[in-house]
Formats: sequence, C-alpha cells, structure tokens
Amino acid sequence: MSPVEAPATNHPPTSRYKATRVGSTAPTVFAEMSALAVATGSVNLGQGFPDSDGPAFMLEEAERAIASGINQYPPARGIPALRRAIVEHSHRHYGLAYDPETEVTVTAGATEALAATFMAFVDPGDEVIALEPFYDSYSASVEMAGGHIVGVGVFGPDFVLDLDELRAAVSPRTKMILVNSPHNPTGAVLNRTELTAIAALATEHDLLVVCDEVYEHLLFDDVEHLPLATFPGMRERTIRISSAGKTFSATGWKIGWAMGPAQLITEIVAVKQFLTFASGAPFQPAIARALDEGDAWVTAARLELQGKRDRLAAGLRSVGLEPALPKGTYFMTTDVRPLGYADGLEFCRDIPHRCGVVAIPHQVFYARTDAGKPYVRWAFCKSDPVLDEAVRRLVSLS
Repeated sequence: MSPVEAPATNHPPTSRYKATRVGSTAPTVFAEMSALAVATGSVNLGQGFPDSDGPAFMLEEAERAIASGINQYPPARGIPALRRAIVEHSHRHYGLAYDPETEVTVTAGATEALAATFMAFVDPGDEVIALEPFYDSYSASVEMAGGHIVGVGVFGPDFVLDLDELRAAVSPRTKMILVNSPHNPTGAVLNRTELTAIAALATEHDLLVVCDEVYEHLLFDDVEHLPLATFPGMRERTIRISSAGKTFSATGWKIGWAMGPAQLITEIVAVKQFLTFASGAPFQPAIARALDEGDAWVTAARLELQGKRDRLAAGLRSVGLEPALPKGTYFMTTDVRPLGYADGLEFCRDIPHRCGVVAIPHQVFYARTDAGKPYVRWAFCKSDPVLDEAVRRLVSLS
C-alpha cells in the first residue's frame, strides 16, 4: 500500500510511545545559554570547563597509549594501574586505605558513578537527601531509579548548610544522604561541624552516604577537604565518588571512579556493566600516571585558579555585583538584584544581547526555584584575557 493509499489516522504514528522527562531543567537552560553565546558572540562564563589542558606528561601518556594499541575494552573495573593509583592517592592525601581489587571501580566520569550508585541502591519510593541547590544529574538519576530527591538548603546569601533542615529531612523512607563538597554551584565547602552532624545522622538512622568529591583539590585560602569517610563509623557506609576531569583539566576524557566497601562496589559494578561496561582505555594509564606524579601540577593549578577567582570577583564588584566568594570549585555566585533584575533567568537571557556575556541562572539547580531566583553562577576557569573581556563588557550594565 502506498503512502497515498494508507488509511487516515487521528493521531501521529508515534503517539503510542510515551516520553518521560526526569530531572531538572538545567540541561535545557545550559543548551539555551550555549546557543545564545554562539548566536551573540558572547564571552561564555556559563558551562564549567577550563579553556586549558592538563599536565603535558599526562597528555603524552595518552598519546603513547593510543599509539601502542591500548584502544580496546579495558577491564570493567578499570585497569589495575589506575585502580592502584586511585587508592594510593586516597591514602596519600587522606589516610584512607582501600583494596584496589575489590573497593574501587573506574567509571565513565563521576556522572556514571553517581547514576550506577543510585540504580544499585535506590528502590521505588526511597528518599535521597541532597544539598540544594544540586548538580543537575542528581535528581534525574534518583528519579530514574524510582526514588525521590529531598533538598536541604544551602541557600543564599551566605550559602551555609541548614543543619536543622537536614535533621528534619530524615524520614522512614530515607535511604541515603548525598553530599557534594566542595559544592557546585555555590562553592561552599562543608566544615568539620557540618560533616560531624551528617555523620551522626547517617549512623543513627543507618543510612548510606554518597560523597561527590569531584572538586576535592580545587580549594582556596587554605581550606581543607575533609572526606566524610574519615569520620567515625562512616567508612563502612560511604561511597566516595571523584574524577580526573576537574583535578587534571580533562573533562572530556570522562574518567571517574567510586570507592567504598567491597560489597557496595560490587553492587555498583553490577549496574555499571549494563551502562558503559568500560570506557576510556587509552586515558586510563594517563590518569594513573597523573595521580601518581601530578601533585605539584595540581597545587600550581589550584593557586592559579584562586587568582582567577579573585580576578573575576574584583571585576564583578566593579560593575556592582558582590560575589559570594567560593571556598572551592570554579564557580562563583552573585545576586543580580543590584543591577535591577529580580530573576536570574531573565538576567541570563538578557545580557548576551545587551553586552555579550553568558552566565547560568541558579534557579535551574533548585527544586524550590524561588530560593535561587535572584542568583547567577559564573565560571572562572578561563584564561585571564577571557575573564577581563567579560568584565569589560559587563561594565555597560552598571
């Protein structure tokens, strides 16, 4: 039967397929802002990736791996050299010991580690407490597992964890607490008092804890990263997730990992085998070498990034935007109301046309959008000329 002869229908042929949307609006807004940056020739301080590469020896190691034929599937848990380097890095920096054979797995970035963890442990109806605002993949992954994310405020203007709200958030349905410190998008870093309170709740209610530590080395002003797994009673219930992307300026390589007790990692690997199975074969030996030999490079990069933070902060102040100075990550936040805007999304949609700069509205990271409405996130992991040009353009707003 030709298309002309096909019987008429009252609905399109795809109507029998159900489309389900999960998670936040952040990916859509990120795409919108990136498109605006291109369309308007804007300086893009929106999406968080550096405009410089990691250490030369790491890049050369990846080139050697490709040339020597390391291009097929690596082991599902990651090559032995990388697993060993990950656990030695953990012990060297934090005194935390893990078995490279059973207590670590390599993943396609921290995002896969998070998704596999939620799919492994979150059952329909379970609740996951997370610091709000939260990275956009959190709610999507929890929802895909059938769970529900419960936000606990790290709200402006000070962006300090509300411990009373945290305690009140625990319910009979709570399965785990998700901790992101250093925290995206606010740049807050949890202190010992806050972490002690989280540890007390987790042990009292027998909760799993997932720690997203991808910004563990991007810390400023001598602030210290304190892994929650080092607190009493926490190692046996904590899954630590990190990646090489932020630490070694290689976000496109997507090499991450999860560490924790063997029985928990085994469950994560059981899920991961049906997601990517394995990834990044020639990048794994390069990241192993970077973890083994890159401490000096990381220190220098961190100090350089702190200078960029201060450079952009001074520039934003000069146009009437007072930043909440971050203690970590490569993001800073400003309240845009001093420039006459009540809505950060409106501000971010407007300024590419007005002055040629792109930022990200905070509200896309919140379940309670009003809490983030007046705030905007700026990425300062860019070259000094790029930061200076952004400030020069923003002057026209003040």
